[in-house]
Amino acid sequence: MRAATASRASTAAASVPRIAPGRPPAHLKVGGLVPFTATDYPGLLATVIFVQGCPWRCGYCHNPHLQPRTADSPLDWDKDVLAFLRRRVGLIDGVVFSGGEPTMDPGLGAAIRQTRELGYKIGLHTGGTHPRRLAQVLPLVDWVGLDIKADFDDYARITGVTGSGHPARASLRAVLDSGVDFECRTTVHPDLIDVQELVALGRALADLGVRRYAVQVFRPQGCGDEALNARRQSLRDWPGPAIGDALAALFPSFTLRRA
Repeated sequence: MRAATASRASTAAASVPRIAPGRPPAHLKVGGLVPFTATDYPGLLATVIFVQGCPWRCGYCHNPHLQPRTADSPLDWDKDVLAFLRRRVGLIDGVVFSGGEPTMDPGLGAAIRQTRELGYKIGLHTGGTHPRRLAQVLPLVDWVGLDIKADFDDYARITGVTGSGHPARASLRAVLDSGVDFECRTTVHPDLIDVQELVALGRALADLGVRRYAVQVFRPQGCGDEALNARRQSLRDWPGPAIGDALAALFPSFTLRRA
């Protein structure tokens, strides 16, 4: 995989599709960077770039420090991030833009373009808050991890934002229509979604055409909601094998992820 990444660098610029212009990539607000991961982009060694800012306030968020849209970028795109990525060419295969919520940032498309031109595969973690910007960058993206919080009509209970299910639904449709490789995933906690609701959500996603689904059991690391954290011991065997089997029957690919 590493040799293939290095060889792509010389040809990537010619194959990068055009998108509507956004703000220059220097304005991308980067809140942090993980230089190496084998878990955030399926099958690839990757770097994760955490974009600063998210309009939603999910109680189980494990990166709450990335929620505020700060005036300044903690990391400079050119001096810190892009310079690092240039040094890593040939050593990693992909770069994942995560957050926060990366589609919130108008500079996302230009930053992705610069990253692709170095030869990297592009992954995107998103909650689908900004479907128009998501649709603009999808031609530049190789894989998407799309968070599905709940039934679209019940999103506000998770995100704290009225009407948040509408952009999430539109984002799922954009991803489905794009043909890009993707998975949907739902973070679960018994105080937020019961097993019947979870199975119903799985059926709804399967009916829409989702083929790869992951259920991620809540983990307390980074979460500031003490009520959710207090039940972490009861999550060891939840939601249980019967629910896992019921969901697995709905999708060609299903994964139950625990901390």
